Amino acid sequence: MEMNEQLIRAITTAVVEQLRNNGQLPVEEQEKLKKNETPDSGNSLRGRTRMKPRHSYAGAQRAPKGTNPKEVVIGVGAAFQTEIRATITGIPLEEVIRNVQAGIEEEGMVSRVVKVLDTSDVCFMALESAKLSGSGIGIGIQSKGTTVIHQKDLYPLSNLELFPQAPLMTLETYRAIGRNAARYVKGEKVTPIESTNDPMVRAKFQVKAALMHIIETEQLDPEKGMIVWEGVR
Repeated sequence: MEMNEQLIRAITTAVVEQLRNNGQLPVEEQEKLKKNETPDSGNSLRGRTRMKPRHSYAGAQRAPKGTNPKEVVIGVGAAFQTEIRATITGIPLEEVIRNVQAGIEEEGMVSRVVKVLDTSDVCFMALESAKLSGSGIGIGIQSKGTTVIHQKDLYPLSNLELFPQAPLMTLETYRAIGRNAARYVKGEKVTPIESTNDPMVRAKFQVKAALMHIIETEQLDPEKGMIVWEGVR
């Protein structure tokens, strides 16, 4: 997904306008608008062609294929905990991971976290994580919060469970996702997690979701592939 400055500016302008209309801009930025200055919170795009500087993963270790049959691999997005620290609704990503891992551990399984640097598509993230997992079950989590549970021998879009509406996700949902992933590993009968559906969510968060996806996609580094991830670096 190739991004240029014109597209980035257009989306950013739309985000700023939406925040202004919703009264969500910080006071100092509202004052800038009154003075006809560009609201940027210190992140002006002037002269830039990227939303965020490229993160360096120099020295990062490529994630090995697992051998533990009790393992669930959690593949997180390229901007996870670095350029993006919280989901689309502000849930800290550290807490997201903690709850997914807790759910896995509650079922007696083990987890391993990797960062996926070769795709920002959550279905492919989950599938690649499943292929890396010793059990063949993996979870993909985009930085905005969208999540998929996958199995290594399925087609990319034929996942086990999909949670597409990131704004409706809660920490309990993430914990339940961990539990279900572990139950798939054990071969138990799994009841899919009930997901709340709100048809207005897409319209409300569409601009912010697009912006977060651009930030995530910009950080891809296919040559690195999937790397060992233990948290913020």
